Formats: sequence, C-alpha cells, structure tokens
Amino acid sequence: MGPGDLKQSIISLVPCDGRVVVGFENNDNASVYKINDEESIVQTLDFITPIVDDPYIFGKIAAANSLSNVFAMGASVKTALNIVGFDKKNHGTEVLKEILRGGNEKIQECGGLLMGGNTIESLEMFYGLSVTGMIHPNKIYRNNTAKIGHVLVLTKPVGTGILTDAIKKDLLDENAKKETIKILETLNYLPSKILRDYKVSSVTNISDFGLLGHALESTSNFNSFAIHCGEVPVITEANELAAQGVYPERSKKNMKYIEDKTTIMCATNACYLMYCDTQISGGLLIAMDPDDAKEYIKVIEDLSFGYASIIGEVIPRGASPIMIY
Repeated sequence: MGPGDLKQSIISLVPCDGRVVVGFENNDNASVYKINDEESIVQTLDFITPIVDDPYIFGKIAAANSLSNVFAMGASVKTALNIVGFDKKNHGTEVLKEILRGGNEKIQECGGLLMGGNTIESLEMFYGLSVTGMIHPNKIYRNNTAKIGHVLVLTKPVGTGILTDAIKKDLLDENAKKETIKILETLNYLPSKILRDYKVSSVTNISDFGLLGHALESTSNFNSFAIHCGEVPVITEANELAAQGVYPERSKKNMKYIEDKTTIMCATNACYLMYCDTQISGGLLIAMDPDDAKEYIKVIEDLSFGYASIIGEVIPRGASPIMIY
C-alpha cells in the first residue's frame, strides 16, 4: 500500500492517552508508551515476503528489517515474536526451521530474546517480527524534529529494492547478489548505539517509502531537506538495472506520491527513481551536527561497508519539503 492510502486508512485511529509518547499520527518508526519517568516501551511490527531462495538468509533479512524500526528510535531490543505465513503444501518444515533460525540469530545479535510467535498456513509466504524495546522517555529519536543547520547522514546505500526485484527475476550475477544480501542482512544496531555519543536532532529508518518518502515524513512546516544529487550512496548495479527498466511497482507508487512535494534542481532527474526506490532493511537517515557527522561516518565506516555519507542538510522551508540539487 502506498503512503497516501495508508495515511487515509489510519487517520481516525490515533490514540488519545497521555502515556502515549509516540503514536502513529506522524508516521514515526515505532510507537512509544511511557511506563514511568525512567522507562518507556517501544513497539513495532513488520514482515516481508521472500526475496531470496535461501530460507535461512530470508529469515535474517526479514528480521533485520523488522528490528531496524526500534534502532531508529534509539532504543534497545528486549523481546521479539515471530509472525509467519508458511506454505506447507509446497515446502517442508525444514524450510520453516531455517527461516526461524535466521531470524533468531539476528534477534540474539542485538541482545534480544525470541519469546514465541504465531504461524498460519498461507500460499504466499511471509515472515517478520513484532519487536519490543526499551528507552528512556527523554532519549527518544523522533523522525520529524530535524534542526535547521544539521546535515543529513545516510548509513546504507539505496537501490536494494531494484536489486531484490532483479534477484527474483534472476537478473543479478552471483557477486552482486552476495553484496546485496550482505547489506540487507546487516543490522542498524551498532550504528544506532554509537549514535548516542553525538548531537542528533532526528532519525528515521529507510524502508518501503524509499529515501524521499521517509525524508518527506521527517520534514516539518518550518524546514526542508536539501539532498545533493550524486552524494547519495547507490549500489552500482542498481543504476544499471534501473536504466533497463528493472524496478519494483512499489517504487513507481512512491514516485507518484511525492512528485508534487519535491523540487528537482539538478541537471537530470534520473536520480529521482533511485531515491524513491522502495527499500528492505534500509539504512538510517540522521539529522546531526555537521562536525559530529564527519567523525561519526569515520567511526562506522566498516559497519556501513564504506557507504555511510553526508547526503544533504536541513534548511529553512523552501519551495517544497524536499529539494534535490
């Protein structure tokens, strides 16, 4: 479902309770519920359909994708529940076992505990997690509190939606496939944990709505996100495939939704599709102090496989919420 349709579907469901620190009215990455002055619980849920043939790898990617929403809030993962739709007619239980093994490895990697879950029979397979984290009520990262003058840092490259579409269509060579999987199954756990040492004004996780869709959700009436065309890290093969017309249908929906909210001022608009590409287990988009950003990128260089980059800055409100130079 596209971002516009989703917003219309849930607009009347916003909770009214003083203990809700973060609801879903601003399309933040997860909900936050205050327990006391020192503790809040963070909750999120996400699942995806298979994007690779290997069930173990699929489990790791799906879990990384689900867990990322908690890391985007600055929280630590405590527990998780499996959410599974399994095609029992065409696959044996060994496949299910491998999916769950991959997912559990990622939960354990960030210090969480798998507490159970629910499985249904489904011809269309899916897997993901309902995740609970903890955070101090005053240390939550929000997606819409970016400070003018802060720069924008992206911790993972874009283009994974195009590449996973190519994997499904058997259009990707083995080396490119391995590189894509490495990025997809990498947690945002350590980049989020390290971020606590720096001056940060907002964080969001790049997923279904693409870089520009999630950037849009992170702007306010008083600021715009200025993104530098060519500075956004892109996996090389994604550019080549996009030029051949290989990209997910969801990416086209993202382009349609954001077109009247974006001003493109670069020499070509070829970047627009790439920046709208739907992502799975994408990186963190962070608004942070310019000097801190340079140091932070160096610190996480190995964790981001060298992709982490400053891609723009937060500016006073311009002609549109998103400006691409």
